[in-house]
Amino acid sequence: MTGSIVDLEDAVASLPAAARAAADRILSVSATTGRLEAPPEMHDWIRKFFGSVDAVRDQRIVRVNNLVTLEGALFNELRALRPMEVKGGDEVRATIASSANDPFCRPETGTPADVFGRVKGEHGMTASNVAKYDGFHGVLVFNEHDPLAPLDASAIRDHLTTARRWAERALEADPAARYYFLMWNCLWRAGGSIVHGHMQMTATRGMHYPKIELLRRQALAYDVKHGSDYFDDLWVVHEALGLGAEVDGVRSIASLVPIKEREVLVLGRPGADEASLAPAIAKAVSTYRAAGVVSYNMALYVPPLSPDGEDWRRFPPLARLVDRGDPANKTSDIGAMELYAASVIAADPFRLAEALRA
Repeated sequence: MTGSIVDLEDAVASLPAAARAAADRILSVSATTGRLEAPPEMHDWIRKFFGSVDAVRDQRIVRVNNLVTLEGALFNELRALRPMEVKGGDEVRATIASSANDPFCRPETGTPADVFGRVKGEHGMTASNVAKYDGFHGVLVFNEHDPLAPLDASAIRDHLTTARRWAERALEADPAARYYFLMWNCLWRAGGSIVHGHMQMTATRGMHYPKIELLRRQALAYDVKHGSDYFDDLWVVHEALGLGAEVDGVRSIASLVPIKEREVLVLGRPGADEASLAPAIAKAVSTYRAAGVVSYNMALYVPPLSPDGEDWRRFPPLARLVDRGDPANKTSDIGAMELYAASVIAADPFRLAEALRA
């Protein structure tokens, strides 16, 4: 099935019985119309940015809530056309070029090492983060300076494997630091303070980071209540709606409750290694690049590196990727709505899914 976010209510209603039942367990979908009357003096300005006065007079807004995780999104494609102060796109390339020969270009002398040393992969080397989030906080410095250089599945797999080896070294140094988290902030728009391509890793104690632990508990509660696997049902719903794509057997979802624009959820299988996600992550990144997206975040959720007495059997390795907008744009993509209420989204996930399947 293919469609548009504006037709989501009808699409869910027309799903086959099993998928419809899963959708009813997971999703709440509703639509409303926002209306306004613009003075004649505004009409030229409205036509310039939005195409027509009618386009803004009646605006269809689709609200989607995930009833399991309580994530939510408000979709209005019109918001993508709103005026923003944007510099020339060449600024990003100029900044990347001007930052060459930074300390990350010579990591063995330009970055500190962790107490257990460095881990080297084919495409990168680890360092210790100078200003740490947690007791163990490392950086995986890419060999390639340009953060927008092509990354295929083998390079992604190597990065995931190198980062995992770093986490295992941290666990050897402290057997209580079993909760491993990997993040990738590409360019300053996504929170990257260094232009040079890199990922970051942390290993924490006590329990997993709250959002990961919360998802584990929500998935377990879903199984108890419905006798069904949450992650499998999430895939069934998105795939039936035309919002899923399989890449080398790994499930990719164009999320209906994205935290921001074009969020992709990559779902592995319980017990699988996160390296199995590499082809799907590479596909998501290449899809972003083809759409002109250069700044994005990625987070990797995995069970603890050693048993902690909790039930992680149904928790798969999964990655979340999200577009963070034009790095040359002064207008932030995240405001009070995203921080404290629900995400406001302009991009249609159905268009993202088409690109992921291409």
